[in-house]
Amino acid sequence: MKVLIVMGTRPEAIKFAPLIREIRKDDFFELLVCATGQHREMLNQVLDFFEIKPDVDLNLMREDQTVTDIIGGVLTGLNSVFDSYLPEIVFVQGDTSTAFAGALAAFYRKIKVAHVEAGLRSGNLLSPFPEEANRKLISVIADYHFAPTPYSAKALNNEGYHDNIWIVGNTVIDALHSGLKIIEQRKFDFTQEFKQVDFSKRIILLTAHRRESFGEPLERICEAILEIKRDFDDVEIVYPVHLNPAVRGLVFKLLSKKSGIHLINPLDYARLIWLMEKSYLIMTDSGGIQEEGPSLGKPILVMREVTERVEGIEAGTAVLVGTSKEKIQQCLKDLLTNKNGAYSKMAQAANPYGDGTASRKILEILKGLN
Repeated sequence: MKVLIVMGTRPEAIKFAPLIREIRKDDFFELLVCATGQHREMLNQVLDFFEIKPDVDLNLMREDQTVTDIIGGVLTGLNSVFDSYLPEIVFVQGDTSTAFAGALAAFYRKIKVAHVEAGLRSGNLLSPFPEEANRKLISVIADYHFAPTPYSAKALNNEGYHDNIWIVGNTVIDALHSGLKIIEQRKFDFTQEFKQVDFSKRIILLTAHRRESFGEPLERICEAILEIKRDFDDVEIVYPVHLNPAVRGLVFKLLSKKSGIHLINPLDYARLIWLMEKSYLIMTDSGGIQEEGPSLGKPILVMREVTERVEGIEAGTAVLVGTSKEKIQQCLKDLLTNKNGAYSKMAQAANPYGDGTASRKILEILKGLN
């Protein structure tokens, strides 16, 4: 079976890495990997870590590129890829502009589309933007829906999709297990790179960069962090700050040069999962971390008003705190003072996002259909 995997961002590369590994081990499949270059440096970091070399690179990234630029470039670029490779199935992942454009390009050529991480929904078309619209539009096009959880499969059912839906778990868990094994095998130790952090204290890892958090919401998050640090001397906060000036300017204004709060540059995948494993709890507005944290037994505070990953909330691995300063503070205090209660309950809750075998399941399903 001739398979084309299309990816353009760091999250896509992470979640496709284990699938690529499994496909390359299976003689039933012939694989071509296409990178669009929607992101460049961050994508390459992941590809290098997992030792993946794209067969085709559309090299689309431009300064000040728009969503329209990305989608137009992917549509045009993939057309020539289809001419030379003639895939039977195009794989897209998640909800990026690359994923939507890749699915649309395949649809125009009547090539089957497999959607990995299908069925995620926030219920608000503008949050996250444009991802919620992207994933809904991909569902219209997709021939195969690989849903991570029963909840995401049900979301597809509720929209009228009933055929070719399989619950397989999320490939991000496959990637996490694989990534930690690579770190162990290669004997990576990043302690010296984080020598300013006192690891004898409890580490709170913080990531916040979404558009919805710009301005006052991010300011409230920073204020909550400042007060928690004043109240808990045995806590260190590590914040890899996104390079976007809208994030960086505000965060450094409010949190720089504060004792026990470490503002660092964005981390590559290896360093991020290494630091996640060493953290006591994680505060995030990221999607993937909501899924990865529970596999490491880390309570997750989700700093978004809505989340498409409600399974973690319902399972008790995460709490949706939004960007309310008071709610963030209260939840943090509860977790930091109640280790045998609230903390252990969240840390020991079962991860609803899978057991690390999603990639293999996807390939076995496709082989069974053919």
